[in-house]
Amino acid sequence: MNIPDCPPDLSFSPLASTLEDFEFLFLAKMQALGPHIANKWGWDEQFQRNIHERRVREKPFFAIRSCGKPIGTLSLQLQPGYIRFGEFYLLDPFRGHGIGSKILSHCLRVADERGLPVRLEYLQWNPVGSLYRRNGFIETGRARAII
Repeated sequence: MNIPDCPPDLSFSPLASTLEDFEFLFLAKMQALGPHIANKWGWDEQFQRNIHERRVREKPFFAIRSCGKPIGTLSLQLQPGYIRFGEFYLLDPFRGHGIGSKILSHCLRVADERGLPVRLEYLQWNPVGSLYRRNGFIETGRARAII
């Protein structure tokens, strides 16, 4: 699945299986989610890298770019009957400025154009849940974490 550009300045490019892309994905996750993981369980670098490596193999990831500069990542995946939205991480300087809302709204429009609902995935204690609730999402179920 491709994600069309979001004018005037946001674009989305598929990430490859390169070490450089893996490290960028991991940096985005570490900056956005790392403090919350550390508060809940402590940060075990090797454990987190192992989990991240599995996730990268399981689903497609995209770099989010603003004016060509990488600012974050997300996974958007076409599934039978819905679009799966998750692993949405913005680098530190880009959070809290409405960019996340703009990206989420854009991805929701993409799903609407395809006539498909969106299912979110995120850790229930992650503060990103407030963004999703502000955009009208409601919890319909919880999956048990698979590590």
